[in-house]
Amino acid sequence: MGKITFYEDRGFQGRHYECSTDHSNLQPYFSRCNSVRVDSGCWMLYEQPNFTGCQYFLRRGDYPDYQQWMGFSDSVRSCRLIPHVS
Repeated sequence: MGKITFYEDRGFQGRHYECSTDHSNLQPYFSRCNSVRVDSGCWMLYEQPNFTGCQYFLRRGDYPDYQQWMGFSDSVRSCRLIPHVS
């Protein structure tokens, strides 16, 4: 199981949303995403809803600014937990 937290502002500030499953549309939960904390699992973030647009692979760790995951903007609209294969 994975856990990721999205924050509207840089440095893990502002409104946030905690997630542990795939989401095809994150727009109802936050308007922008400037920082992310991955507590467990690996995640693919997408700039558009329905797992489309630019995608970013994130491992466990802190990403205090969207540039830390090589993002082009503060747009994260969907996410998918990457299954762990042992």
